[in-house]
Amino acid sequence: MNTDLQSHQERPYQSHEHHHGHGPASFGVAFAVGIGLNLGFVAVEFIYGLLANSVALIADAGHNLSDVLGLVIAWIASALTTRPPSSRYTYGLGGSSILAALFNAVLLLVAVGAIAWEAVLRLFHPEPVASAIVMIVAAIGIIINGATAWLFASGRKGDLNIRGAFLHMVADAAVSAGVVVAGLVIFYTGWLWLDPLTSLVIVGVIVWGTWGLLRDSLAMSVDAVPTSIDPQAVRSYLSSCAGVTAVHDLHIWPLSTTENALTAHLVLPGGHPGDEFLLKAASELKQRFGIGHTTLQIEISAETACHLAPDHVV
Repeated sequence: MNTDLQSHQERPYQSHEHHHGHGPASFGVAFAVGIGLNLGFVAVEFIYGLLANSVALIADAGHNLSDVLGLVIAWIASALTTRPPSSRYTYGLGGSSILAALFNAVLLLVAVGAIAWEAVLRLFHPEPVASAIVMIVAAIGIIINGATAWLFASGRKGDLNIRGAFLHMVADAAVSAGVVVAGLVIFYTGWLWLDPLTSLVIVGVIVWGTWGLLRDSLAMSVDAVPTSIDPQAVRSYLSSCAGVTAVHDLHIWPLSTTENALTAHLVLPGGHPGDEFLLKAASELKQRFGIGHTTLQIEISAETACHLAPDHVV
């Protein structure tokens, strides 16, 4: 005698508590403004990088261009997550936000490889740099990237997709600040090698900021338990529910960068506890752990759990 409960899956019912912030759909304006500002700045930075003969400025322009593409991908993914489930995509397209975060991480690492190569070449063959132009353009970059990062700041803790956009913009603002400092030092000292060296520092900053995004998005793409959820704490809660003597086949995975799902078998020798028990369990899982899509199967006999292979248990 088995009974399943499917918790509510409509988006308005989705919990936004316990580090599961606003859904990405609310950031449409932020994406539009951020893409527009940064696309215009890329053009300005590239042109003046050529005029100033600054590889650091050109490198930052290339990085900003990759960020624009990343923002476009993230925006598309955030839009896809709002589409309702279909007969083929029964969970909807929320997983596209995970793929977008992974794509952004890989894209950044590829971009920094090209930047590093050009910087190393220029380090051994330094060329004159118009430091005044470099400082002015980079200063504009601090303002644009800082403003764009602020647009995504409120969603950075609850959505890996939004976090990726936020980190890109913060890194860009920091990098632009570094370029300003380098331009100022070159202006007073004439140390031309400082321009390509700044580019290598840019590479280091980008790799450092991207590693966490790559690690988390890769883990989510293979259905790892989200880092914000302690699976043992979830098991302990389910085990503590009235009448439950065993918990097995417990699985927790991300449906998107903002939604999580759970399935579990609960052994209750006393018989089926009723819908109120199941509804309360689903509500508690959402409130305590941010798991908004729950499926619980009730079993009266513990024999099923005894015959399970070890790899079936979380």
